[in-house]
Amino acid sequence: MLSTPLFQGQLIRLTAMRNDDLSIMTRWYESSEFARLFDYRPAFPRNERRLQGWVNDSDRDRDSNYTFGIRTLYSDDLIGVVELDGIVWSHRVGWLGIAIGDPTHRRRGYGREAIEMTLRFAFTELNLHRVQLTVFSYNMPAIRLYQSLGFTHEGTQREALHRDGAHYDMLMFGLLAREWGADAR
Repeated sequence: MLSTPLFQGQLIRLTAMRNDDLSIMTRWYESSEFARLFDYRPAFPRNERRLQGWVNDSDRDRDSNYTFGIRTLYSDDLIGVVELDGIVWSHRVGWLGIAIGDPTHRRRGYGREAIEMTLRFAFTELNLHRVQLTVFSYNMPAIRLYQSLGFTHEGTQREALHRDGAHYDMLMFGLLAREWGADAR
């Protein structure tokens, strides 16, 4: 019998995205802070129709895109999203993205646990060899989190973002299946 649940941890669970999640996500995008942490494109509010297109695209690409809602164990409310996308099966490589919507849910361990569960899914269920991500150089909490989970800084796109009159780097991190901590399994 399998002993480790794939989609439930100590703090959160991962679920399918739901249509009623879109109204919550539109509120997240009303915050420029959220948009600037999550998205490379210019920060601007998104409406439900645009976000529905993102969900529909995720469903259409279900062989190379796995998007999960992050929900706390004590509530059914959506607090974030995590996804593996852009999977290239011939190379067994995928991209990780995560966003915790409301700032009150950040720095409470939810993102860490969501990434740990997503990595377990990536390496044990999907049999990926490599998971990679990009992060903006001004997002130090995320950089520290990725490093603590075993990700290696592999490159820098120098001054790739221009925000508030300053240029910022975009950093690339990667994690190989063999580097993934045995204690995480």
